[in-house]
Formats: sequence, structure tokens, C-alpha cells
Amino acid sequence: MRVGIMIEGQEGLTWERWLRLMEAAEDMGYESLCRSDHLTGLFGDARRPSLETWTSLTAVAMRTRRIRFGPVVSPITFYHPALLAKMAGALDALSDGRIDLGLGGGWNEHEHNMFGIALPPMKERLDRLECAARYIRALGVGEPVTLEQPYYPLRKAETHPLPTHGRLRVVIGGRGEKRTLRIAAEFADEWNVTRVDRAGFRQKREVLATHCAAVRRDPETIARSLMIPLAIGRDRADVAQRIAAARAIFPQMPADEAGWRAASFLVGTPAEVVESLREWDEAGVQRVLLQMLDQEDLAAIELFARHVLPHVK
Repeated sequence: MRVGIMIEGQEGLTWERWLRLMEAAEDMGYESLCRSDHLTGLFGDARRPSLETWTSLTAVAMRTRRIRFGPVVSPITFYHPALLAKMAGALDALSDGRIDLGLGGGWNEHEHNMFGIALPPMKERLDRLECAARYIRALGVGEPVTLEQPYYPLRKAETHPLPTHGRLRVVIGGRGEKRTLRIAAEFADEWNVTRVDRAGFRQKREVLATHCAAVRRDPETIARSLMIPLAIGRDRADVAQRIAAARAIFPQMPADEAGWRAASFLVGTPAEVVESLREWDEAGVQRVLLQMLDQEDLAAIELFARHVLPHVK
């Protein structure tokens, strides 16, 4: 199992914090450092620092040598896919192919309203996500391409340089079984999901396999990843302190260990977290992105690296 760190970049991320997190991920053996792509605090706090996503990812490309990185995920409501393809292509070249281009349909009504960005109905957003994924794939062939489709057509278009390792690595994020998993089956190198239990994950994995059969693709060619909150501690008091710190940022998080376990989050001592990750591994998760809500808590990142990573990598 590969393990990376995931940061909510709109909830207080500064350059100082981001640079420390880059160093920690690179030096402590994590596979990746990813971040969300939002414009303001998800629950209305616009005064928290919020580094722009793609600028911050450029810093990761330049300041690290080993870890993968990327947005989890960039909403198609924010960007034309031509820009996503060019930005991801530039960072692919800068990082020797270490970027994962995470794509999603967009969902947070509050930030769209705040900044005057249209948030179409769900069906249109998923139509746009499908067209954007197809568009980005088409641009990677290395020769002029024409693509007739709604929203994002191409007219003898091409872009260079081409991806370092053949094509951009695309991650499709979401849980929708009818459309999102169908889009992942056709276009994704990795499918990412969050806020599911193990039974729900297994069910969605089966749905993804069904969609893969429809497009004649081996489902094992699509990596399966899980974004999941973490509250780890050496003892019960340590765990409770980290739960409280997470709730200070996201008040909607469960109030105690029992609530975290009921939500299928990672919680407890290192040994308990190892056991939970083994159960996720048995369910078919291949990559875990630890959602670290307290961006200052490098001690939790180190504790996990020392006492959990050796048992699950």
C-alpha cells in the first residue's frame, strides 16, 4: 500500500506551512503530497490563508525530487481543460512525470457563489467532466487532433512538450456509480474516493469493474485510492487532542473516537491504525491519502511515518 499526505489548502495553508509539509513528506518516506483545490474555506471562513493551487504545486515540483503530487481534485468548473492540460504538462516536464492530474465535477456551492463562478446542474457538470477528460487524453497523442463533442471541441489541436512518460496520469475523484465511475473506467489511471466504509468501497469497486467491462478495459489498470482523515496518538489522550484539533478546523468532524470509527476514519494508536489500514488493503485500496486537517501537526506525520509506514508499505 502506498501512503501520501493530503492537505486542505483553503483552510489556513501558508507558504511556511507548505514548505514544511513538502520537506516532511519527502524526508519521512511518504509516497506523495496532495492538496485540495478550493478558493475559500469550505464552511464559510474566508479569512484563513488559502494558497492558489497550481502555484503551490509548482513549488512542490521544484522543491522535491521523489514524491508524487497533485490536486485532489481540480474542479472542471474552475478551469478550461486546455489550461489544465498545459499546466499539468508543464509540471510533468518540471518534475520528471511526478504529477497526478486530479479531476472532478465541482461541488461547493458557497465558493462558486462567492466568486461568481457558474455551478451548473449535476448532469451538466458530469457531462463537462467526461468531455474534459476526453479532451485532455486527445491532446496527448502528439499530433493535430480534431474532437467533436459538446462544451470542449478540438480543431486540429496539439500541445507540446508531450508528457514525460507517455501520457499524463489522470485521477478521477468521486463516488457516483452511474456517471463518475463510468468516466473513471474510460479515462482514469486512478480512481479516488472519500467518505466511504469498507463495504461501500467494495461495492463501488465492483461497479467500476462493470463499467470497465463495458469499455473493454481491465479494471486492474486503474489504481484505487482513498482519502481519509487521520487522528493518531500514542495514547487515548493524545488521540483526543488530535480529534479536537481537527474539529477546530472542520467542526463537522465526529467529536470522539467512537464517532471517527463509525465514520470509518483512521483513529487510534499506531497499532490500531496499522490494523485499520490492513482492512482497507483487504478491501482493495492501493493508495491512501491521509487527510491532515491540522497543518501544523508535523508530530503526527512523524509518528505515522515511524510506527505505521514500515508495516504497510
